Amino acid sequence: MNQKIESFLKWQKTVHWSRVFGMGFFLIVLIGLCQMYFSISDYLQKEHQTQIKHVTVLGEPKHTSERQILNAIKQTDLSRFFDLDVNQVQDLVIALPWVETASVRKQWPNTLKVFVVEHNPVAIWNDDLLLNSDGKVFQAPKATITKKLPSLFGPEGSEVEAFNTFQQFAELLYINNFELTSLALSERFAWQFWLSNGINLNLGRKDKLKRVQKFIDMYPYMLKRKDAEVDSVDLRYDTGLAVSWKAADLHKLQQKNYKQKSKA
Repeated sequence: MNQKIESFLKWQKTVHWSRVFGMGFFLIVLIGLCQMYFSISDYLQKEHQTQIKHVTVLGEPKHTSERQILNAIKQTDLSRFFDLDVNQVQDLVIALPWVETASVRKQWPNTLKVFVVEHNPVAIWNDDLLLNSDGKVFQAPKATITKKLPSLFGPEGSEVEAFNTFQQFAELLYINNFELTSLALSERFAWQFWLSNGINLNLGRKDKLKRVQKFIDMYPYMLKRKDAEVDSVDLRYDTGLAVSWKAADLHKLQQKNYKQKSKA
């Protein structure tokens, strides 16, 4: 018996009890956490606490209604907070016509936040499309557009060049009392401008700035003709230009003459 006791005492001395107790405590805590996690998850699933119950739309979209955004989001399964794929929701929102970008995040316990950035339209492209401020073409209903947009025409891939050209010459013409409303770039890279007074400028493929300045300089001389109005101006000549005329609006002509006499 004494030998057994002595052997037990010797074995006891070789055991690192602090490690044993430490490992035991760690296992107890780990098991407790696992049980707590599964208990909470089970409770949430049973009580339906993981459903998306609130959707908050941020970003103040002007052309896309909140109802349209909600209808798009409802195409996903909103019944499970944890399982909801925010990337899928994002793709559905971006698929809406006016939406350029969107970011989606979940907020515990039952809220989905959607930040929407819409296209900023700067021009109508080839009659049926729109052009945004980044030079990207998109298709969306025009009914909600309140500002007047210029009409641009051109081959695919020329959108940025067309809009940059419009901006450049719209400013030049504006300071000379003209309003540029539309332009077109042909397949052969020839340019045409249309002004708000109905005049069409045919500029050709080169020296656009020089040719527009020629029109500005010569326009006062064109106004001297009283029986007709300028219809189009061909500026593709190295020297001079060609003017096409249309019958003058008699009513406008009478008003103009009346104002001139009144001033005199």
